[in-house]
Amino acid sequence: MKLKMSINIQEFKVLISDNQIQKRKTKMDDLLFVLFWIVLLTSILVSADICFERSGFFTPNGTYDLNRRLMLASLPSLVTANDGFYTTSTGQDPNRVYGLGMCAPGSNTRSCSDCIISSSARLLRNCTNQMEGIDWRMDRTLCLVRYSNRSFYGSLGMEILRSENYTRIFQDDMTDLDDEWEALMISLIDQASTLYYAAGRQKLESSISHVYGVVQCSRDLSLENCTHCLQQDVIEYRSCCRGRQGGIISRPSCFIRWEVYPFLSLFDNIPHLDKDGKKISKGTIVAIVVAPVVLIALGFALWRRRKAYKAFTSDSVDDITTSGSLQFEFKAIEAATSNFHSNNKLGHGGFGEVYNGTLPNGAQVAVKRLSKKSGQGEEEFKNEVFLVAKLQHKNLVRLLGFSVKGEEKILVYEFLPNKSLDHFLFDPKKSSQLDWTRRYNIIEGITRGILYLHQDSRLTIIHRDLKAGNILLDKDLNPKIADFGVARNFSVDQTEATTGRVVGTFGYMPPEYVTSGQFSTKSDVYSFGVLIMEIICGKKNSSFNETDGSISNLVTYVWRLWNNDSLLEMIDPAMEENYDRNEVFRCIHIALLCVQENPTDRPTMSTIFRMLTNTSITLHMPQPPGFVFRVRSKSNPLDERLQSGPSTSISITCLSPR
Repeated sequence: MKLKMSINIQEFKVLISDNQIQKRKTKMDDLLFVLFWIVLLTSILVSADICFERSGFFTPNGTYDLNRRLMLASLPSLVTANDGFYTTSTGQDPNRVYGLGMCAPGSNTRSCSDCIISSSARLLRNCTNQMEGIDWRMDRTLCLVRYSNRSFYGSLGMEILRSENYTRIFQDDMTDLDDEWEALMISLIDQASTLYYAAGRQKLESSISHVYGVVQCSRDLSLENCTHCLQQDVIEYRSCCRGRQGGIISRPSCFIRWEVYPFLSLFDNIPHLDKDGKKISKGTIVAIVVAPVVLIALGFALWRRRKAYKAFTSDSVDDITTSGSLQFEFKAIEAATSNFHSNNKLGHGGFGEVYNGTLPNGAQVAVKRLSKKSGQGEEEFKNEVFLVAKLQHKNLVRLLGFSVKGEEKILVYEFLPNKSLDHFLFDPKKSSQLDWTRRYNIIEGITRGILYLHQDSRLTIIHRDLKAGNILLDKDLNPKIADFGVARNFSVDQTEATTGRVVGTFGYMPPEYVTSGQFSTKSDVYSFGVLIMEIICGKKNSSFNETDGSISNLVTYVWRLWNNDSLLEMIDPAMEENYDRNEVFRCIHIALLCVQENPTDRPTMSTIFRMLTNTSITLHMPQPPGFVFRVRSKSNPLDERLQSGPSTSISITCLSPR
């Protein structure tokens, strides 16, 4: 293991020994001297990284290095789009790179992104050929970036990366410092046992000072392992750092840091008054003097960070807003798919055929060859690709790029080995692989993905063809929503729209969309309700036949069972008895709320997410759904509005910027 730092800690402890500080002639000299080292140490803490040699070395600019750069380039947007935490991998074995990015809870999007960018750039700069690297960053936003050639997710990394104390021994009551330090850490670890993170302070009884601390764990751990990791850091403190005013102990899975001043911005909201409520502590005086200098230092660091990131991305992957970063040569696509050979064909959708492709670095991709009759111009197509490429979420299929040559328009997506949800759900042999836990996880993952499209992305996106065939599954059967891509754009102030061409799959579309072409986010909610029903019963919506002069569909079937108190009849026998009845019934209840006839009665995706994850929320009784369609005559105008055959639309609607 190699640890790169800009100063030797032992030399530093000599430099700031008590004897040297006492040689200062005035209190101002002493204050400035302390100030100098605080700022210097801040830069050390911010710039430290660990490059492991235990996993071996790679050839610079080789396949592993390229995959590493691609993975790190994608992390900032992926982390910020997924609640400040994301794990991913790029490439194929033996050159696969596993990555993790994390920010502290409460970090704003910009600060989190900047922190991940800076850490990624520093790892690329300092870990020049090591197969594994990790960077705990501790500036205004705490963040973690880690990469490796092995899957480390969930494993407890306990080797000590740093165990340092770099300030003088506490001059007052050292026993008091130890006692209050321990009390603070017990409190912080207790908080971190549910949040993976905590920051706070503890009053020192022997003086007007406080001890400040922060703890954090990597969120891929179990909460039990998080607690264990932090407890080991406390044990390490007892052997290395008793009586020290400040220090840091870090491992791959967790770290603790403490000071006798409110370091950086973590404690800005904590008042610093003495017990009389009048006098400002000595630590605060230092903080007040330090603040302008730190701001200047941080400003300079930000400038260097952006410069480093620009160099880092230009060496690997261009900015996502430039065509060079996303555009593939058409010849490369032909080579990857063996000239679109039928053996590589994965399927056919409403807008074109999908092929399996293999890039020169061994990475598998899914190549969608759009119909030449799409009617889109090249510039319009590119603009929409750039828009969709910025939509990144763990429950969305990632768009990697595109290719254009004449009438040929190609979309390149990440490859998912388990195909689509319907491939499992409606197959008698494979459906048994989807136990209730997996089905519930799929429902929740789809909820998160649609919620991102509707509310959390920069633009409001309406999918318009949400169905089992457009839910792809990764190697762990986690869901990713597909075909929310190449778009028809609408004015940015719209909240709903009307179209003369109904795009979607019959049975998933709400009545107002089928009859008049009106769609909104509540259209997707309706489709989501139908999808929940399919996931629970294991039957296609289209598998119900016409009976008694009406079309008996899945929604009709479930509504009748609801009214007859016989919901157990709809549960997929493939799950046998291995399911939570309350969870299943609650999901059916939510599904019926989603398919109510009046769009205003349907819940939003944010409400649906709360209903799924918080069982204390009471669900109101659903109103009858809009589901009964009489047999249509051949001249019914709806026949002309509906596209022939099932469509796998990739339509989106850009409604309101954020």
